[in-house]
Amino acid sequence: MRLGVLDVGSNTVHLLVVDAHPGACPLPAHSHKADLRLAQLLDARGAIGDEGVDRLIAVVRDALQAAEDKGVEELLPFATSAVREAGNADEVLARVADETGVRLQVLTGAEEARLTFLAVRRWFGWSAGKLLVLDIGGGSLEIAYGMDEEPDAAVSLPLGAGRLTAARLPGDPPDPEDVRALRRHVRTEIARTVGEFSRLGAPDHVVGTSKTFKQLARIAGAARSAEGLYVQRELKRESLEAWVPRLAGMTAQQRAELPGVSEGRAGQLLAGALVAEAAMDLFGVESLEICPWALREGVILRRLDHMDAP
Repeated sequence: MRLGVLDVGSNTVHLLVVDAHPGACPLPAHSHKADLRLAQLLDARGAIGDEGVDRLIAVVRDALQAAEDKGVEELLPFATSAVREAGNADEVLARVADETGVRLQVLTGAEEARLTFLAVRRWFGWSAGKLLVLDIGGGSLEIAYGMDEEPDAAVSLPLGAGRLTAARLPGDPPDPEDVRALRRHVRTEIARTVGEFSRLGAPDHVVGTSKTFKQLARIAGAARSAEGLYVQRELKRESLEAWVPRLAGMTAQQRAELPGVSEGRAGQLLAGALVAEAAMDLFGVESLEICPWALREGVILRRLDHMDAP
């Protein structure tokens, strides 16, 4: 069947269309995305304003039209941290449902971590052993660890690259004191979770997912996306540590000129790099592998599993 997954994230609204059936690898058929940056549209009360909701509704309508054009049989719509944490989340969800017919399922942070972990496990298989998975989104950082398809530990922290940039890095380039303050904040937040994972033992394989990790790996020398999904891509902590001060001294436009960095995400790349560096350091990770599958694929795989259940 042709499935569509509609991901209302903190940075983008992304429709991914795949051809899939239980027991087979989902094959991408179409991708439709729009930069919305909901995490940056919150007002002083932490609510999404009328203009932001209007834009969200327009983008969802466009995605619905794209799904219809591509013959999507079933749509799986969900929202993550930007909607989840909005002060008026219920109102936003009601308006989207009333005006588009789409009822967004709001995932908890732990659900995000578990579904991303499922996708990574399926991508690498059982031979990868105990997995530690790091996922930096626009609004949150997810960390999950385990031996099976369901992680033994999964947490979500409010350390998304977009959220931190909007709240803590107003300058372009940012003020060095702001960068230092953000570095301290990120490391304090991540350090609180390390014990929960370290008691489970060392991972056999460490994986990073999301656009942030992909872009950081690319500027550090990993293969271009044009070379295909199956090319191994790694990010070494040593390389990342060398890039962080360079990114801190650049404007957003200068970062956008780096290989693999999109103009829309260039402004938040430094915050993402600080989170990635802190996570790798505090968890003792020297190198991690980039996984092309993440939350959207996890949502699809879970739906296929349910179809296959008796």
